[in-house]
Amino acid sequence: MAKFSRKLKGGLPAINTASLSDIVFMLLFFFMLTAQVRKFETKVMVKVPEATEVTKLERKDLASYISIGAPVLSHQAQYGDDARVQLNDSFKEVDDIRDFIAAEREARSEVDRPFMNVVLKVDQNVRMGVVTDVKQELRRCSALKIVYSARRAAQ
Repeated sequence: MAKFSRKLKGGLPAINTASLSDIVFMLLFFFMLTAQVRKFETKVMVKVPEATEVTKLERKDLASYISIGAPVLSHQAQYGDDARVQLNDSFKEVDDIRDFIAAEREARSEVDRPFMNVVLKVDQNVRMGVVTDVKQELRRCSALKIVYSARRAAQ
């Protein structure tokens, strides 16, 4: 009888990559669902006062944010250290709020416009005159659903 010799290959078997694409897409889908997209960068220092009763917004996509406070240290050389009004990503004056609200309404669908909220993030050291001017301008452009940003009081 003849001898049959078995040749041993010196490598490892190939890795099966058939399910690799499924795993990558599953991870991508997971991170897309759990990540929160920041709409704008806050350029003012805001230390909101404590509140005893806090309500949560049902739909954050219908909220327009107005931040009022002193500019952060990197912007104080340009804007000073007095309280400024920030509408989304830029510093504006109180007179520009009307155009801001109109643009925010136009960005929403006709069905969602009545449910639009304006969220005021106001630093606790800001003078009330600035806040009153902002509220008067919001009243003039019929943005009457105002929500104040606050942190929960320690219980």
